[in-house]
Amino acid sequence: MKDAKGHGKSIQLRLEGFLHEDKGEPENNVEAPSITSTSERGRNDDKGCSEGMLEKILSKDNMNKAYKKVKANKGAPGIDGMKVEELFGYLRQHGEELRQELLEGRYTPKSVRRKEIPKPDGGKRLLGIPTSIDRVIQQSIAQVLTPIYEKKFVDNSYGFRPLRDAKQAIRKSKEYLNKGHTWVVDIDLERYFDTVNHDKLMRIISKDVKDGRVISLIRKYLKSGVMVNGVVIETEEGTPQGGPLSPLLSNIMLHELDVELTKRGHKFCRYADDCNIYVKSEKSAYRVMESITKYIEKKLKLKVNSKKSKVVRPWDLKYLGFSFYVKEEKYEIRVHGKSIKEFKKKLKGETKRSSGRSMAYRLSRIKQIITGWTNYYGIANMKSVAGSLDGWLRRRIRMCIWKEWKKIKTKHENLVKLGLNTYKAWEYANTRKGYWRISNSPILSMTLTNKRLKEMGLTSILETYNLKHQFC
Repeated sequence: MKDAKGHGKSIQLRLEGFLHEDKGEPENNVEAPSITSTSERGRNDDKGCSEGMLEKILSKDNMNKAYKKVKANKGAPGIDGMKVEELFGYLRQHGEELRQELLEGRYTPKSVRRKEIPKPDGGKRLLGIPTSIDRVIQQSIAQVLTPIYEKKFVDNSYGFRPLRDAKQAIRKSKEYLNKGHTWVVDIDLERYFDTVNHDKLMRIISKDVKDGRVISLIRKYLKSGVMVNGVVIETEEGTPQGGPLSPLLSNIMLHELDVELTKRGHKFCRYADDCNIYVKSEKSAYRVMESITKYIEKKLKLKVNSKKSKVVRPWDLKYLGFSFYVKEEKYEIRVHGKSIKEFKKKLKGETKRSSGRSMAYRLSRIKQIITGWTNYYGIANMKSVAGSLDGWLRRRIRMCIWKEWKKIKTKHENLVKLGLNTYKAWEYANTRKGYWRISNSPILSMTLTNKRLKEMGLTSILETYNLKHQFC
């Protein structure tokens, strides 16, 4: 498929009624074309179809917005191999045909492509990557359904919702702890995204979605199957992670849990399938664990992981990568030890002395990693941790530089250039000590100083953290 030229400019998207111009289109030209006759030919002529939700989903404005969102997110191709960059050309040629198939209930989604992502704990997260076309359709459905459900969702739900994030959940958790709810019921759902009961989910959705065609389309996506090693496996349960619709469906299902917890008067925070309940005593915590486990397994048809679900104190809790500690009789946020370990693992990957990468590239990648990490974990108190990590990272960089110099002559010349006397430089250039050991030597600290490393472009974790706090 040929991609349209000028794809990245101010796009003029008149794609045969499927998409419209990005900017400057007259108001009388953005309405979806009349599809009365098509609706009358649909498979369902009940009251649900008269609601017109599918028409709203497939309107030019909504589909254009969905296309731009999918394009911006990029992402890997699905089983058909179509890249996001090829979407423009495809929709330009087949957009109206696709729209008609959807309106008449003839469209069948393609199976998702299985991809396994390693977890920090050694397990694997199973992703299902839809085709680019299905991502656009799913995104368009999500855009219409999200405002409907946002009016229903409770404040204690923070995952995959507009203007909400993990940091808000952590701050709320801290608030509960400092109000005396210092026993935490940590609920872990076993393979949640792979075990959602389709019938239960569709019954919940049908309470709010009255257009039978939309219900049918969502069910098709749930049952579209997964391709593994060229073989399509039918999916009788689960909402595969990886598509734009999956996070919303996840929240719709677990909203039932939110409502139940709210009815019982519990203090809780939920981020997707990570749910913590905060109570005031150990006895209450175990009672809540038992009763909520029964509700989840009997009412929601989900499985609670008994090995990972536990009652813990705040300092033993790992929630969204964070934990808590007590300072002056108040609970404060800290970065969990496992999160620090994962961070160091990423930095180690960029500072392998035998990787063959240029120092400029290494420092650029390190800056990206540090910026992303501090943007997320910056709400925690971590000055001492950041300072310690800085020292460790500088040592890693000195090791890489020492390795780059390789020859004795090069080492000698560079040490002299950095201000070391010739005799001492010659002595060190001839050392037989290992790279990691020499990286911690006073000689390299005096020559490859912190200031010089900064001038080279090494980003300081502590300075990045402090800078973020100035604008918080």
